[in-house]
Amino acid sequence: MSAAAATVTGAAALTGVAVSFARAVVTPRRHRPDDLEVLQVGPRRVVLSVTADTVVPGRYGVWTDGGRGHFRVGDVLERTGERVTRELLGVDHGVPAPGAGRWNQYYYAGDPTSALGLEHEDVLVPSEVGDLPCWFVPAAGGHDTWAVLVHGRGATREEALRALPVLHGLGLPCLVPSYRNDADAVEVEPGLYGLGDTEWHDVEAVARYALERGARRLLVVGWSMGGAILLQLVARSPLAEHVAALVLDGPVVDWYDVLDHQARQRGVPIRLGRYGLQLLGHPVGRRLVGLEGPVDLRRMDWVSRADELALPVLLLHSDADDYVPSGPSQRLAQARPDLVTYVASSTARHTKEWNVDPAGWEAAVGEFVGSKLEVGR
Repeated sequence: MSAAAATVTGAAALTGVAVSFARAVVTPRRHRPDDLEVLQVGPRRVVLSVTADTVVPGRYGVWTDGGRGHFRVGDVLERTGERVTRELLGVDHGVPAPGAGRWNQYYYAGDPTSALGLEHEDVLVPSEVGDLPCWFVPAAGGHDTWAVLVHGRGATREEALRALPVLHGLGLPCLVPSYRNDADAVEVEPGLYGLGDTEWHDVEAVARYALERGARRLLVVGWSMGGAILLQLVARSPLAEHVAALVLDGPVVDWYDVLDHQARQRGVPIRLGRYGLQLLGHPVGRRLVGLEGPVDLRRMDWVSRADELALPVLLLHSDADDYVPSGPSQRLAQARPDLVTYVASSTARHTKEWNVDPAGWEAAVGEFVGSKLEVGR
């Protein structure tokens, strides 16, 4: 092989790695495999295999029997070798038994009524891509401040269940939507994420739905990529004037930082990872990845855009976040102490701040919403 041919072949191989990395970033995970073993079940305790998740303090759930069974666990009682014993807090579905299981970071399973005992309606919200399934949880008193809760990348609406009790207790009607390419929503060809650059249109439709039904102000709450979606909403939507404040849990405020971290986790050289990110925004490169249109990561960098922030933000982020590093959140808070209330923690993995300290999370949210929106008083 000539030197020129070798160079071309090498460049093609590197481009292939970059494309593969970029494609993984924007591809939804519709099926999550079992990731732990239930080893023993007792009246008040359960023994699980040791994983990175099963040894972390807090409250979590475990799916069993291919998703048909579900139970909830609490404190770590004992760890011996590859076995960890946790408190068994409750059984929601099925009968716990030894076998394969899947960790549920949301703790709750089901919908607001089955999981929390909160009355809710299943509604369909019209949008530019079709009807979006949405939970509507009314609240007593007919408050004109509504909350819109947006889950993260690859998650489901169940991610928002943990926040509903405190917001419902403050008297806020709540909407919890799916958005494009969720497993239970409209699949928009080619079925890939826009990382917030497109999904904000769907949340805008939900905001419009709320405003047409009596809301005058909106509190928007987002986890992980849900935070990126909401920051685009308040920056680009004409409905942003109705948004009063944001609550962001483990949010993506700088995709470059997140994806550099993901490249390191996957063993992809940073330069190749960055090349893949460039492809997302390139007119030709995005076709290699499979995107319908380019994704502009620069306008989703809120550390650089900190001076454009115009609304109060409660930002909760753990230094132990294994997926979205907390550094950009810290820098945004440092750049805008006039608007950002930053709540740091040191134990929780990605978007599990509530799980580790439910009372602390709910107190921070309750105080922020009560003081900034003057509700629940």
